Amino acid sequence: MKNKKTAWLVKVAMLSAVATVLMLVEFPLPFIAPPFYELDFSEVPVLVGAFALGPLAGVVVEGLKILLNLLINGTITAGVGEFANFVMGVVFVLPASLIYKRRKTKANAAFGLVLGGVFMVVVSCFVNGYIMLPLYSKFMPLDAIIKQAANIWSVIDSVFDFVLLCVAPFNLIKVVLVSVITLVIYKPISPILKG
Repeated sequence: MKNKKTAWLVKVAMLSAVATVLMLVEFPLPFIAPPFYELDFSEVPVLVGAFALGPLAGVVVEGLKILLNLLINGTITAGVGEFANFVMGVVFVLPASLIYKRRKTKANAAFGLVLGGVFMVVVSCFVNGYIMLPLYSKFMPLDAIIKQAANIWSVIDSVFDFVLLCVAPFNLIKVVLVSVITLVIYKPISPILKG
């Protein structure tokens, strides 16, 4: 029993380290959202861990990834961006891994990723519109955020427009890319994590 716990902890730590490194490699999607929205692929090891080791492992990897990134990079948003990243990651990973855990098939993995992705996109709109953007506006005025978005989409003149035309598409692109990569690499990697 002790060896199983130790092995689980080692695997979670390894996946957290990989997720942290991937979180450091981020890039904006300037055709969708302002540059402070940056895409990374750190959810891939989180999902791989959640599928192979269970939903709890996914949440722990997500949390450790954020903590390690804070230690390495610090924060320019007083933790607002990091908290948002954690919430969105958990909202994506939990439904996907819970569905996969019930019946471990590729179809269930795909269905879980779609459902988790839909949850993430919808929740990200509400969380960004009502919590994160108001909090973030303490560091950057809301008008400046809207103006940056209006440079991309001239019709944006409100938080609602921003969420609909920037936040939702940005997160949809992220969900699709992360899901496809996870589906492609999970089977070859899973024996290492399950063994």
